[in-house]
Amino acid sequence: MYEESADALAVLAATSMVSVGVDTADYRELRLLVAPDASPPEDPAQAERWWLEVLRGELKRDPGLAAHLRSFLGVAPAPPVAGAVRNSLAGGTAHGPVVQAGTIGTLTLHAPSPSAALPDPGGWPTVGQLEPVAFGVRPAHRVRKHPLLPRYVLRDREGDLGLALAQARSSGGLVLVLGEPFAGKSRAALAALGRGPAGLRVFAPAGGTDLRGLPALLQGRPERHVLWLDDLDEHLGEGGLEPRLLAQLTALRVVVLATMREDAYDACRAEPRGRALDLAHVIELARQWSPAERERLAREAGRKGDPRLVGAASASGPEGVAAYLALSPLLWDEWWRARRADRHPRGHALVRAALDLARCGLTGPLPTDLLLKVHEGYADVTGREREPAEDALAWAARPRHGLLPLLTRGTGDTWRAAPLLVEAAARHEELPDVPGPVWGCALETARTDATHDYAEVAARARTAFQRAADTGDTAALHDLGVLAESLDEGEEAERWFRRAAEAGEPRSAGRLGRMLAERGAGKEAEPFLETAAEAGDTGAATLLGKLLRERAERWLSSATNGGSGEAAHLLGDLQLGSGALDDAFDSYLQAVDAGYAPVAASMARVNQLWNDNESAVVWLRRAADTGDVWAASELAGYEHKEDHTERNRVESVHMALDDVLYGAERGRALDATNLGVLLERRARPDEARPWYLKGYEQGDAYGAFRLAELHKKDGDEAEARSWYRKAAAMGHPGAKRTLGESDA
Repeated sequence: MYEESADALAVLAATSMVSVGVDTADYRELRLLVAPDASPPEDPAQAERWWLEVLRGELKRDPGLAAHLRSFLGVAPAPPVAGAVRNSLAGGTAHGPVVQAGTIGTLTLHAPSPSAALPDPGGWPTVGQLEPVAFGVRPAHRVRKHPLLPRYVLRDREGDLGLALAQARSSGGLVLVLGEPFAGKSRAALAALGRGPAGLRVFAPAGGTDLRGLPALLQGRPERHVLWLDDLDEHLGEGGLEPRLLAQLTALRVVVLATMREDAYDACRAEPRGRALDLAHVIELARQWSPAERERLAREAGRKGDPRLVGAASASGPEGVAAYLALSPLLWDEWWRARRADRHPRGHALVRAALDLARCGLTGPLPTDLLLKVHEGYADVTGREREPAEDALAWAARPRHGLLPLLTRGTGDTWRAAPLLVEAAARHEELPDVPGPVWGCALETARTDATHDYAEVAARARTAFQRAADTGDTAALHDLGVLAESLDEGEEAERWFRRAAEAGEPRSAGRLGRMLAERGAGKEAEPFLETAAEAGDTGAATLLGKLLRERAERWLSSATNGGSGEAAHLLGDLQLGSGALDDAFDSYLQAVDAGYAPVAASMARVNQLWNDNESAVVWLRRAADTGDVWAASELAGYEHKEDHTERNRVESVHMALDDVLYGAERGRALDATNLGVLLERRARPDEARPWYLKGYEQGDAYGAFRLAELHKKDGDEAEARSWYRKAAAMGHPGAKRTLGESDA
């Protein structure tokens, strides 16, 4: 049964894959055939089990693989081991699994006899029925509403190939298309064959098929026939194509059309099985396309509009167009699957960073630091911490299939995404749009690096942001505003920021608030700045504070001019904070004129700054008696200081007396009381009493408080308590505390 023979073949092949060595051509060839995107474990025992599972699965999926495995086992058996069992598998069929413990020694495969059944030539497809992908041509990436393969573009060797095939159709013979891997050999050969008579019947045997029965099978048949041997090295040797069989087929005017890689050609020429190559008409096909071929490609791309040809015309490089078309889906698939945490997530993210920046318009080499910065922002890629950056870059830069890396190195420490990935990005729907932060990095890089076209990057960004904004993305509205602002499009920027701010975007609210404030619309700016400040924008909070202070100064000035002592005090504090000492004093003086006692501490600060210590002490005493902790602390410091000189002390006292006397005589209630304080400090309490009384009568509660204090010193508790009550009734905090009343 099939299952039994296939299992035996899988067991033998798995053992040989572990034995022959990973550097052999046979190993690489079979691995490319059955497991191109996976790697077996390093441990031999685990590797053998891994290969066994892979081969069993592939044989069930494609029974035709059995011929390839038989060919592989025939040319690369496991090396003999002393004492090993000699195994023999006769007739090409195993009626049960061939399994043994230990190492398989020598394996003999007896090929089927020449009389073994070959397909009836009457059922062979004609040239007109050939499907290139079924006959060995690698498919390009799929594009909706386009065939599996793009239209064929003529190569420079078409004339020679056509002539060779015409001669072979006339008299038979072997035509061999020779070239490097992915040079387009199979496509070129089949295209040339298709331009001949459509009725020729074509046989494409699997590698290792015994061809010795073909002459007898074709003898006397009226049709003309073609033997298609893709990868000719799989069909050479015993049972395959050799000079005698080729001569028999030539006598029957059979066209033998084959392809072969150059490395396999060179190897087979040195072996007995390659003698048929001496009789071949060899057409060499270069992998890199000539200028003439590229010109034909450009014309074909423009005429048909196939995006694959358009992409090949713009993105394929020295690797050639055929390699570009064949490898593009393979490389894209490998890169996309690498995003998983158990594969190469950091490598995927680094390539994605280069790819996204190229989509933004940064098509030149990009610094590693920029890629590292951008690649950290992909929240949908997890597991990056498991892969060091150096390993990720090495993985991305490794040439796939010996040709194309995912990242190519530029000069110095710079990289760029493979052009085929950039070109392919536009047609892969699973690739997310470029995130806004990546656009921001691209714009900043283009703005500061003259090697990039900022206008081009900005134009692409605008299109991307507009598309996102149309879907309701408020961040995109903000990005549109930032972009317009960078291009000095003030009105456009304000329009986008306003839309974003109204949609709840705090960053836009801050930007809009700044713009409005700069043009003098501070009041309109305030609610936007407040929104941004509440979201943590310290710059917006600072600007809002400045605007509010300016408004406060304006309104406090208005209230001060209207006679408000409290407004004058607050205005003076604002002016003092900004360093306008003279203006602050004038405002404080207006508070004094209005009889606003809480200005005392502020007046003390001004006098301290002017070194008018005596006046400062008077104001500190007033403030301290209301319970001002700072004033009490400052006052205690003054009381412990020594006078500098008698002259300075006398001058300070006289200056203070003159100032308060001037105010007291002009009806300033606070100055009247302050004059009493100065006189009391000079041990002249009797002279102080009338001034305290005058201050009280003019509405200064502190005058009543100081009279209570003097009566208390004199021992007249009843009179003192009476004056404390009068001061408390006028709202003096110190009097209320003395009476045990609430400070409120």
